[in-house]
Amino acid sequence: MFIKEYSLASVVQMGCCGCFGFALAKKQKKAMPKLHFGNHITHGLLQSPDVEYDEEEDDYDDNGNGNDDSFYGEDMFDSEKRDQEEFKNPSKRSQDILLYRIENELICREFPVKETHEVVRSEDENGNKMVNEYVREHKIGSGSYGKVVLYRSQVDGNHYAIKAFHKSHLLKLRVAPSETAMTDVLREVLIMKMLNHPNIVNLIEVIDDPNTDHFYMVLEYVEGKWVFEGAGPPGGLGEHVSRRYLRDIVSGLMYLHSHNIVHGDIKPDNLLVTATGTVKIGDFSVSQVFEDENDELRRSPGTPVFTAPECCLGLTYHGKAADTWAVGVTLYCMILGQYPFLGDTLQDTYDKIVNDDMWLPVDMNPQLKNLLEGLLCKDPTQRLTLERVADHPWVVGDEGPMPQFLCWCKRNKIQREKISDGNITNEIL
Repeated sequence: MFIKEYSLASVVQMGCCGCFGFALAKKQKKAMPKLHFGNHITHGLLQSPDVEYDEEEDDYDDNGNGNDDSFYGEDMFDSEKRDQEEFKNPSKRSQDILLYRIENELICREFPVKETHEVVRSEDENGNKMVNEYVREHKIGSGSYGKVVLYRSQVDGNHYAIKAFHKSHLLKLRVAPSETAMTDVLREVLIMKMLNHPNIVNLIEVIDDPNTDHFYMVLEYVEGKWVFEGAGPPGGLGEHVSRRYLRDIVSGLMYLHSHNIVHGDIKPDNLLVTATGTVKIGDFSVSQVFEDENDELRRSPGTPVFTAPECCLGLTYHGKAADTWAVGVTLYCMILGQYPFLGDTLQDTYDKIVNDDMWLPVDMNPQLKNLLEGLLCKDPTQRLTLERVADHPWVVGDEGPMPQFLCWCKRNKIQREKISDGNITNEIL
């Protein structure tokens, strides 16, 4: 077995202690049957069961000790806690696979993520707080285990979204009986260190000083709005915008799946839109990595209304097919401005997902209707694959076939094969 043991100290020194994903509004018990554009979703069934807190630096002392003593978060349903605990089992294996890939340079980046091992906290001439070269502007939001702040680089003048953590807080925040938040955070950073795709939020730099408790992730700043923030008419985004967004989502997710990574929580709140209208997938806090095509999982950690039927039954399921279902729910939301299956309680929602027929307008575009029925097929073995979605007539539309993205590691493989073939030819000659 190739797996290597890593101590916590070695992990911290690697600078792998962060994650990305803006905070969602606090959960409420009352059902919300419709999406409301321009507002964040605030229903418990629309939230993934992450531990969330909203921190300001002054809330912590130099050791990262704060007043947040909860292990799971006050608003998490008991069933969600159980699901999250059961799902934690594959995470250690994911870490081992990721560490193996990084150790053997099996990453899909031409240039590795910059790693800085010194934190210099200062102020500029105007009294604005600085971290190394970055000047603080304002807080953007909060993620699962840290806050997200907008900074501007004094070197290149560009804006970046920087996620700030206290390592001691991650180590004491227990998210399962045998795991701390460090496990989730480590896995997410390792995943983001591997990836480079135009439809995935890019990790630029990791700042981790072993002599301090501070840790920072420097991410590309996506200046646009969330998919559902202030965009489109009250009933939905319309076919043209939805098609453009869906093509980006499918492209990014196909890239992840080709690298045996299951996202696990595809939904509008994890999709950022740039000022030019490009969608980027973010928040890999519940993602899992596999050695091969066997993507079997036990429990879904994602958001209830985006959960596939096979996940609701508590059986083993395939992560890629579950991601594809979530794409279908997202497309349904973009087109109709509401959820296909939503009950008053968690169990009621799961019952509807498993048993109810999907409602579609009688006058819906037949091609779009066919696509939604294929994506939201309750039988995962009959559900459309992302490859078939990419070739679907509605997706192709007037835009033409989706561009084929040749990633860095595949380009390298092709180049190595060409060199190898050339050597063989020379030997024969």
